[in-house]
Amino acid sequence: MHPGLHNQLRPNKLAFVSDDGTQQTTYRQLDEQSNQTAHFLSSLGLKHRDGIAILLDNDLRFLTIAWAAQRSGLYFTPISTFFQAAEVNYILENCEARVLFTKQSILDQTNLTLPPQLTVVTLDRGPSLSWDTAISDFPITPQADAREGAEMIYSSGTTGLPKGVRFDLPLSPVGTVSDLIAKRIEMHGVNDNTKYLSTAPLYHSAPLRYNLMVSRLGGTSVIMRKFDAQQALRLIEQHRITHSQWVPTMFNRLLALPQSARDSADLSSLQYAIHAAAPCPIEVKQAMIAWWGNILYEYYSGTESNGSTAITSAESLTHPGSVGRAFHGTLRILDDDYNILPAGAIGSVYFENGTDFSYFKDEAKTAAAKSPQGFTTLGDMGYLDDAGYLYLKDRKSFMIISGGVNIYPQEIEDLLVSHDVVLDAAVFGIPDADFGEAVKAVVELNPRYKTQEPDALAEKLIAFCRANLSHIKCPKSIEFIELLPRHPTGKLYKAKLRAPYWENRSSLII
Repeated sequence: MHPGLHNQLRPNKLAFVSDDGTQQTTYRQLDEQSNQTAHFLSSLGLKHRDGIAILLDNDLRFLTIAWAAQRSGLYFTPISTFFQAAEVNYILENCEARVLFTKQSILDQTNLTLPPQLTVVTLDRGPSLSWDTAISDFPITPQADAREGAEMIYSSGTTGLPKGVRFDLPLSPVGTVSDLIAKRIEMHGVNDNTKYLSTAPLYHSAPLRYNLMVSRLGGTSVIMRKFDAQQALRLIEQHRITHSQWVPTMFNRLLALPQSARDSADLSSLQYAIHAAAPCPIEVKQAMIAWWGNILYEYYSGTESNGSTAITSAESLTHPGSVGRAFHGTLRILDDDYNILPAGAIGSVYFENGTDFSYFKDEAKTAAAKSPQGFTTLGDMGYLDDAGYLYLKDRKSFMIISGGVNIYPQEIEDLLVSHDVVLDAAVFGIPDADFGEAVKAVVELNPRYKTQEPDALAEKLIAFCRANLSHIKCPKSIEFIELLPRHPTGKLYKAKLRAPYWENRSSLII
């Protein structure tokens, strides 16, 4: 399964379309331009298992270039346009990319130190080689030795420099589908009739992989340049979207829309609303199911793809707060000595018999992600119930230890977000002379409540927490902020909020 087959069957069908309709890519264009780009890369001397990098916004040509690498047996590294120059410089050097595809407008806004061996190809104006010119004289037919490539994605990271996740590249013919992709195709009913709304940045693993999967099967993707809740509803109605992908922060934005906007949206075409990236608060999940019906499908996985869980809407209603049961790999909960824990006991979440991976050129981090038994972890804490459903507690690095008690911020954040005045929340530990750490909350208010007096709101929210949680878990203080520092994929940069409180101190957190 690959775009070349769909070029033969339905060349004028749209593979990708931008949210405003100004960019469109047919399967003929996708097939021919990705072939030309593949030949161009070969002319530069790139061979199987070499790599390219893509530093672009949500431009449709991003996906054409990704397909060029995918059908050339190359690694392709998408780089976040939100990364700082130092992070981009590090990735370009670390991933050993031979070619960088970007825009001059992006280069003008960053202070990059480009490796001397790097060929820069731009999609707009500028002194570098332009993509249109670079590929124009190359054949539109496939390479004779075409092989499957793979993405090599760098995690955005909560601390330290991003980590590159690299998988082995077998000598598979183009069109070969991995077992994991085949499982997702079957689970989500993806086919040539699929119309997929891509809501997040393409440099993130989930939308990138899903867009490539949809175009393998001959469906159509509608690419949002930037997420907007009202526009997302309009696009679902306009394009009769069948499949979509979200993060919980987007659900919060959708639920915050005026009731009239929610009631007037025609969502009857929508069959699958897939979400992940962060645990979804129970109240938010239930509100979305009440609005959209039993079409929400949550999964737990990561860039590493070492394992995955899945849960349907019906299961979410009977197992609230769970991210599902394993469908790729076997779940194991381990204590700090790597002993397997029984149901109900909180420990580190590991997968057995999932997908093997390594952090590129970082043996220490690769080893740290593996247990002596060979299980792998993303660093999350959680527990299994008797039926094998996984419940996440939090990142191990975010756990608060107050008076010797382990406190998981996610539980407190979920409770705060359930309150009408709260749009988003972050909870973390700050230094405390008596208890070692005290619970601190930073809250982004629902716009309807921003005119209310902050101290009174803080007292109200603390009282709400004390009415629903043991007092040791409740915030000792609450600060209000205009916008929480979240990555566009929904990941919360909690370390940025926490760091000022721990300057010149040693945290108790591992």
